[in-house]
Amino acid sequence: MINVARSLAIVGPTAVGKTAMSIKIARKFNGEVISGDSMQVYRGLDIGTAKVTNAEKQGIVHHLIDIRNIDERYSVANFVQDANDQIKKITNKGKLPIIVGGTGFYLQALLNGLQLGGDQYTDDRLRQELLQYADTKGNAKLHARLEAVDPQTAQQIPVNNVRRVVRALEVYIKTGHRFSDQEDTPQLFNAFVIGLNTNRQLLYQRINRRVDQMITAGLVDEARMLFDRGGVNFQSGKGIGYRELFNYFAGNCQFDEAVEQIKKDSRHYAKRQLTWFRNKTRPNWYNVIENPVDVQRLMADVDNWLTSK
Repeated sequence: MINVARSLAIVGPTAVGKTAMSIKIARKFNGEVISGDSMQVYRGLDIGTAKVTNAEKQGIVHHLIDIRNIDERYSVANFVQDANDQIKKITNKGKLPIIVGGTGFYLQALLNGLQLGGDQYTDDRLRQELLQYADTKGNAKLHARLEAVDPQTAQQIPVNNVRRVVRALEVYIKTGHRFSDQEDTPQLFNAFVIGLNTNRQLLYQRINRRVDQMITAGLVDEARMLFDRGGVNFQSGKGIGYRELFNYFAGNCQFDEAVEQIKKDSRHYAKRQLTWFRNKTRPNWYNVIENPVDVQRLMADVDNWLTSK
């Protein structure tokens, strides 16, 4: 067990304000931020991943951002190892580790000590068989196999996210245990989990507005760079905002259709995120967008938790 006194985690759907809140908390409680986002590890993918800017950081140190090239893989096991290393270093400096992100698999694995995706679950032959099954039978058929053995996890993974479907099936086939059965694993450290949420319609409006802002900021050029470098075949190219524009670049849809698909996929992702975090991390929920008093309540709760024995 890792000897960590205190760590905060901030979870919630995309566009709910996790980054801004993490900065406020870090400034007030002398913290450093650890990104828990599976896409922000990639250098050069700044707009589509909503990566925190230097101005937004306000001097707060951030970790696990820009640590991989776009053609490299980054697994949940890599994240757990890297995040635990950073938690130790931050704690040894007398500062508060604040893990922030929306990638449910990553946050659950870190908080609950899961090693999903580790070498003990890797079988190259099995993986190739599953990938070949998807190629010949279709992604929906592969997803149906996961749904048959682990419907709860299947509900959280999109049909076309073949990489994660294969990963979940690998774990089940190799261990006989479903990923969704592992939620009661003891935590590796003492974490206070903050969940941010708001009214669904308001959240969807924020998501749509964010996508428009990304387009204005240059998302198309960023996606084109990734596409031209072979991003269709990269893990980094599976992210929302990139894969939809890839279809446009390939001539499979109009530009406006691609943008609307980004918004639609982002809204669906937010819904899946909320379901995942409710079921897996059991956070303390706050609506800081609609209820300013929740900001004060959140800060008071963190202060009480940090000073409690």
